Amino acid sequence: MRAWQYTTTAGGIEKNLVLKESVPIPTTSSRLGDNELLIQVLSASLNPVDYKLPELGVAARAVIRTPATPGGDFCGRVVQTTRTVDSFAIGDLVCGRINPQQHGTLAEYIVAPTKACAHVPQGVDVDEAAALGVAGITAYQTIVPNVKPGDKVFINGGSGGTGTFGVQIAKALGCHVTVSCSPGKADLCRSLGADEIIDYTSSDVSRALKAKGQVFSLVVDNVGTPEDLYRAADDFLLPQGKFVQVGAPASLSTVKTVTSRLLLPSFLGGGKRKYEMYSIKRNVDDLKQLAQWVADKKIRVVIEQTYELEEVPSAFEKLKKGSNAGKLVVHVGK
Repeated sequence: MRAWQYTTTAGGIEKNLVLKESVPIPTTSSRLGDNELLIQVLSASLNPVDYKLPELGVAARAVIRTPATPGGDFCGRVVQTTRTVDSFAIGDLVCGRINPQQHGTLAEYIVAPTKACAHVPQGVDVDEAAALGVAGITAYQTIVPNVKPGDKVFINGGSGGTGTFGVQIAKALGCHVTVSCSPGKADLCRSLGADEIIDYTSSDVSRALKAKGQVFSLVVDNVGTPEDLYRAADDFLLPQGKFVQVGAPASLSTVKTVTSRLLLPSFLGGGKRKYEMYSIKRNVDDLKQLAQWVADKKIRVVIEQTYELEEVPSAFEKLKKGSNAGKLVVHVGK
């Protein structure tokens, strides 16, 4: 099969990827595990974790053996199952995400556990389904358990892959939504349902939020900047509100900041509001609900650009700029 692989990420993963033409398929009929599917990948979408984790160097090699193929999100067709699988059949169109591993989704075939896969409902196309994995589930899991109708939500970074899902999910649940974004993305965020926009290029986001008072029930930070946002949240989050950290720069400074937020009590200078460092949870019911919302036109998948398999390095270059509006999707197979 064809697959993009890297053995090092020195200088950036996009500079080290090689498209190989004869990589062994991850498994054969004699080795497919119980409750696993062999899937022909049709489309895959990119997420920051796809380069941030491999670029951690030594730490990454403890998790991912090389040569490795990046990618976690996918939509594809089941081409092989085992006797223990009764919920999927050969030919089924499925979507989902796999955890970071040696054999990622920027390859023509993957092996995925059944608990990571959902059937693609009628009316959802392949590219849309491929984009649901990390970004859609992250938005769902950070918002749905934490709000009720009428709550005010602030999403820091409303125009990216996770943000575009988050705005729509919060609105579908009856929330008032404020987002930060650049002026060029404001119309997109409004079209998704955002009630208020904060232009981070011309405004101090923390100060703008403080001016509104303690009115927000939830903050979802997809960006990690400004650095004072959590401390400032004492002035704009309700006492019972929650601050959920999703995105942040990959650095030692970020580790120190997150650690202090989790451990430093308010009387020693820490924030007063509940803080959570989000970690994605595998829950196929969340994925099914997302896919059904897309099928029912309750939310739409925002895809800024699609790429052919040969263009993956360019897709990573685009992703690393951090300015994409919505998702980047790669066409892997046909």
